[in-house]
Amino acid sequence: MLSQRVLASGVSWFDLLFQGRPNRIACAVVTGAAGTAIVDPGPTSCLETLEASLATHGRSLEAVTHLVLTHIHLDHAGATGTILRRHPGIRVVVHERGARHLVDPSKLVESASRLYGPAMDRLWGEVAPVPERSLIVLAGGETIEAGGRSFEVAYTPGHASHHVSFFDRASGIAFVGDTAGVCVDGGYVLPPTPPPDIDVELWLQSIQTIDSWQASTLFLTHFGPVTSAVPAHLQSLADNLQRSAALVRESLAAEGTDDDRKAHYEARMMAELRAQMPEELAKAYETAAGFRMSWPGLARYWRKREAAKSA
Repeated sequence: MLSQRVLASGVSWFDLLFQGRPNRIACAVVTGAAGTAIVDPGPTSCLETLEASLATHGRSLEAVTHLVLTHIHLDHAGATGTILRRHPGIRVVVHERGARHLVDPSKLVESASRLYGPAMDRLWGEVAPVPERSLIVLAGGETIEAGGRSFEVAYTPGHASHHVSFFDRASGIAFVGDTAGVCVDGGYVLPPTPPPDIDVELWLQSIQTIDSWQASTLFLTHFGPVTSAVPAHLQSLADNLQRSAALVRESLAAEGTDDDRKAHYEARMMAELRAQMPEELAKAYETAAGFRMSWPGLARYWRKREAAKSA
């Protein structure tokens, strides 16, 4: 069932029902006098749901002036090129490190294909290029106008080297992509840690950056708004990130193969989730957070650090 929830005047969101399941990917729509912006439009596999959700509330992609991307991972931005091909007047807001991969997504698709293999098309659908002329390229630290609203921009790496977050001070809402973690229905605050860009130190700094905004609401792509105890949410994320990183580091010193280490880590984390929530919510985390990619991302992080020390 398609439904739109209002967060504030001119700010609403809905569930993209990724793979036909709720609580996986959320999408925000921000409207002002000068237009409409979509924050993280999701993958092309969810584009039909995106358009149907907009239509249910008397909107369409034809009225959209901006796509605002926290980062270019396919679950957040995979539909961008397809949308631009159909609606070439839309402007796309993206960090400078991600911009070139929108213009030529071949390396992005190649990297994702190594992770997802034959499931690529089923999961994400088409990944089309974005015309360079359509881009508004950011470094972080700017204030931009998009969809008739004013957003403060912060560079927030850690999950991805090209991640930015956006703060609409008028509403008190910070759109934080994956930097503020995965949290379904007020449950465990899980750091999504897929390869290749995980950097724990930078991520902890980015959490502090978001905290400094003193936002009243965090909007998470996975999944939806955090509207109370924002500082506590961010502290839980920082604690859980450090704990996950420590568990993976310990696993690298254990006997066995990487497959053994990965399986042990995943079993331990899923047991923790199941101890805190019903099975259906635990399963939502499994797909919303790219759970199967968590150990490889942190293992790569630790191995890069060790290699740098030895160089």
